Amino acid sequence: MTLPRGQQRRHRESEARSWSDEEFEAIEQAHADGMSVQQIVETFTARGSRLSEATFRKYVQLGLLPRSVRVGRKGKHRGSQGLYPATAVRQIDHIRRLMHQGFTMEEIQKEFLFVRGDIDALSRQLKRVYQAIEVAVHEQQRERADDPGVGDALNDVRELGKELVQKLEVIERRLTMRARMARAAV
Repeated sequence: MTLPRGQQRRHRESEARSWSDEEFEAIEQAHADGMSVQQIVETFTARGSRLSEATFRKYVQLGLLPRSVRVGRKGKHRGSQGLYPATAVRQIDHIRRLMHQGFTMEEIQKEFLFVRGDIDALSRQLKRVYQAIEVAVHEQQRERADDPGVGDALNDVRELGKELVQKLEVIERRLTMRARMARAAV
């Protein structure tokens, strides 16, 4: 059976290999200062997934992706360049998964509050904070000036952070499920 053209494209997109969290994290670490539109498009193209600059800009226009930050280029008379957070790759993947599930751009924009990217960003930021504290603790241990209560406090905070992220994910899933159920009822 031959699928209509739009469904063929979505089917090809869905067959592209899924991203792992480690791959997202590697991209985000490699581009901590941000990515240009071209770099983001090339990231998708390298995986066999189409993404045009026009589509990317549409996502930004609809508020599904953050706006760029202008950053000066090194060198004389080089001007500036718009950079987007590397987490935009993760957000685009999420948008595409929702579209593959049959949601329209308007539904995604209106019904999904688009907190998935923010939850992921919070989780990554918490990890960076924990790592920074661990480095400071190890430094103090090396100098034999450590406070044994700090390690326990850090473990407590880690558990609280994990619980917070899990609860936010449950809320997001419930909202997503409710939107899916409402859509199915129509």
